[in-house]
Amino acid sequence: MVGPAGEQVGIVRIEDALRLASESDLDLVEVAPQAKPPVAKLMDFGKYKYEAAVKAREARKNQTNTVLKEIRFRLKIDTHDYETKRGHAMRFLGAGDKVKAMIQFRGREQQRPEMGIRLLQKFAEDVAEVGIVESTPRIDGRNMVMVIGPVKNKAEAKAEARRATQRADAKAANEAVKAGTEKVDTTPDKAPMTQSLADLLPDGYSTTASQEAAEEAAAQKVIDAEVAAKEAAAQEIVDREKAVQDKADKEAAAAKAAKAAEKAAAEAPKAPAKPKTAEKPAAAAKPAAAPKPMATPKPMAMPKLSTPKPASKAAPRSTPSRPKPGTSD
Repeated sequence: MVGPAGEQVGIVRIEDALRLASESDLDLVEVAPQAKPPVAKLMDFGKYKYEAAVKAREARKNQTNTVLKEIRFRLKIDTHDYETKRGHAMRFLGAGDKVKAMIQFRGREQQRPEMGIRLLQKFAEDVAEVGIVESTPRIDGRNMVMVIGPVKNKAEAKAEARRATQRADAKAANEAVKAGTEKVDTTPDKAPMTQSLADLLPDGYSTTASQEAAEEAAAQKVIDAEVAAKEAAAQEIVDREKAVQDKADKEAAAAKAAKAAEKAAAEAPKAPAKPKTAEKPAAAAKPAAAPKPMATPKPMAMPKLSTPKPASKAAPRSTPSRPKPGTSD
């Protein structure tokens, strides 16, 4: 087992190691499980994870991602345009990126490739302070291409830019301190009576020492502010990640609880539904209707006697006609 300060404790039992961890309010972490016997260490695991995350962020911040920038020329480019293109190329190379210089030929310009080679060689000489030629000029269809790489890689360029910014800030702070000391009147008519040891030192020494101390304090203040800003940014990122993780855990727990509730509801026997009887309000008692007057009886109509119709007279019978004489039947 390894102690919290990296000291070798020796081979101990698991119970003793756990007891030591609980007494020292630390975690017992197994760092080499394949070793015989396995190696464990007493440490603050939360602090270890935080430091590992900070180191990973710093490594990603200093990671170099070289980008290939492209600058295009024409064979008859003007002087001012050429200077502008050269300035862009120097800025890209100073930032640690590669530059791809391309000359476009049109029409009969393709018959004069030596003019393009001379222009690219001039361009390479002009940016030689911050870049070197990685790929010589070559013909690519109607274009002539040359690749120039930076002298310093991107990590070095970033570090140099950061140092330059820090130096500029420290210089500005020193100038402000000097301007403040010049405005103070240090020659009063009558020197005040003090018990400071600075009164016993020479005037030039005290002034120089105070200026140096002020400069050192200003530089230290700038450095402390940068360190505090970095720590605050790292803590903010860690808090944000923790909040996102907590939110995801809460959503997962809520979804799990809802699923369990649905399952329990599905498995529970359903009770027979009781018919809903709408309770009607009791109707108000209606007042008794007044008795109707009895109708007077109507006289019954006498039946009419029908008179018998006279019998129809019988039709007279026809007498057979007698044959005329001299005719046979």
